[in-house]
Amino acid sequence: MKVTFYGVRGSIPSPGAEFVRYGGNTACVHVVLSDGTDVILDSGTGIRILGKSLIEKTTPIYILLSHNHWDHIQGFPFFAPIYQPGREIIINAGATHFDEPDAIVEQMRGSTFPVHPDNLPCDIRFNRLSENQNTWTIGSATITRIALNHPGGGNAYKLEDNGATLAYITDNELYPPYTKETEFLTFVDFAKNVDLLIHDAQYMQTDMPAKSGWGHSIAEEGVKLALASQVKRLALYSHDPERTDNEIDEILEHCKNYIKAASSDLAVIAASEPLCITLP
Repeated sequence: MKVTFYGVRGSIPSPGAEFVRYGGNTACVHVVLSDGTDVILDSGTGIRILGKSLIEKTTPIYILLSHNHWDHIQGFPFFAPIYQPGREIIINAGATHFDEPDAIVEQMRGSTFPVHPDNLPCDIRFNRLSENQNTWTIGSATITRIALNHPGGGNAYKLEDNGATLAYITDNELYPPYTKETEFLTFVDFAKNVDLLIHDAQYMQTDMPAKSGWGHSIAEEGVKLALASQVKRLALYSHDPERTDNEIDEILEHCKNYIKAASSDLAVIAASEPLCITLP
């Protein structure tokens, strides 16, 4: 399983010289399974760059959306494969409180985009799961979903492929002030022993209480989940759009100190574009 980050920001893109090292695109992670199947986690602005390489292929593309907030779907109209005649695009939308599985294409209707979705030459299909179906297969991988703690709902995903495991849990508030969809210990079980945990780390303690309830986690809370889950590697993700490269460096160092104090050998990184990780 090969994992490549194409978008690592939350909320809105961050252009400018202070955001170059980590990248300024919104959420998008490309996963190539052991059988060559392409799976994309979220369709933020980073998917535009990914599309330039995927148009060289003709095989189906699978998109797993955590939810429908703009920063997770806004890159789709600029994704080159959707303009390829007959190219198969299979989409799993997150289970949101408003049932809008096709929001990713509906954003192109009306006065918001010049190309109407009905005029796209590709073959877009939505894989609608029943409410109780939380496990299915894509190519060589088994996919499992779980509910996020985020305003409007959504899903986290776990991919298990030929012995490699990845958990993608973004836009997730581990300790929200509202009623939880998923308890902390349930997330621990979900991510148990995975090779790579990608988790929301948008906030610091200094952002609270002003941003409590906004649907994102404090970075050290993501570390706490990784430690409790005994994961092999943690990628801090969904960086705040105001957070400069140097400030992300400081957050990463803070998390490393937290891990050292816990006497753990957990490896932690801050997700950056276009970082590529091959899982065993």
